[in-house]
This record gives sequence, structure tokens and C-alpha cells, in this order.
Amino acid sequence: MLAMNYRGPFRVRTDEKPYPKILHPEDAIVRVTRSCICGSDLHLYHGLVPDTRVGSTFGHEFIGIVEEVGSQVTEIQVGDHVLVPFNIACGKCAFCKQELYGNCHESNPEATAVGGIFGYSHTAGGYDGGQAEYVRVPYANVGPTRIPPEMDPDDAVLLADVVPTAYQAAEMGGIKRVIQ
Repeated sequence: MLAMNYRGPFRVRTDEKPYPKILHPEDAIVRVTRSCICGSDLHLYHGLVPDTRVGSTFGHEFIGIVEEVGSQVTEIQVGDHVLVPFNIACGKCAFCKQELYGNCHESNPEATAVGGIFGYSHTAGGYDGGQAEYVRVPYANVGPTRIPPEMDPDDAVLLADVVPTAYQAAEMGGIKRVIQ
């Protein structure tokens, strides 16, 4: 499959990489249909994020079609068009039970302060991201969400990171709607 391949600071290219495999019964394989490039990908590209390894595939903002599911995946099925959130969460640990999914230590064995994130260095678990044709999605019962058929995929992909981040920033900044 074709995937973005990090080669070191200021160096990326498209290469053939192995098709991802189901490694755990709660995994899914998603064929990417839309992927965004985040401003934070520039930190990786510039070599500013610790433990960004040569060969990594960036991309934590993507949607796609479920192509394969592990034996314990019950929340999505083959053929579903899904939004995949940027953080990877097990849904069972103490952090996930408090809805602090970005702190899931089960999804990131290197965790000290952050859980797993697609395509964002080995400090965030070392997971390949969505700037590829296919992605292995761990804990597929927790993160991926079906996209309603009436929703435009170009709108749906924005819900993977851009819109929630902007909403949180507006909320934290105390921005209020003005009614005239």
C-alpha cells in the first residue's frame, strides 16, 4: 500500500509499506477515504517532536471504510464508513472510565502524560497514521464512529480533530454566542 514515510527532519516521501494486519481481537483495518494534514504535523516534519522515527506515517485526522475487524469487535462492521478520532483509547482503564481518553496508558506503553495518538511519534505510542491507504485501528470498539450516510465526507473528516479542537479552544477562551 502507499503511505507517507518520514525520512528525517524536512524529508517525507510516499512509499510502499506493508498492508496493516489485525494484531489483536479488538483491532480493525480501515481503508482511508479522507485524511487531513494538521498544523501539529509540522512539528513532526521539522523534527521537533521527540522519538519521531524514520519510517513513521503521520496523520491523526482521517475517515474511511472498515475493511476488516478482529473477532472481538462489535461496535463497527465491515463496510461501515467511520470517523476515527485522533487519540487511541482502550475504554477500560481508570483514565478512560473518567472520559480522559487522551491519557489512556493502555494504548501507549511509553505513557507518562499522553495516551496513544495515530501518526504522532513513539512518545504517543508509535502508531502509524492516516496519511496512508490503510490503517490498523486498535480498540475499534471505542474510537471509530459510524458516519451518517447523509453527511458529506469532507465535513465528517473535520470532526476527527479540527472542529473538536476549535470548539474546545472557544470553550476554554470563554467565547459566547452573541444574540442580536
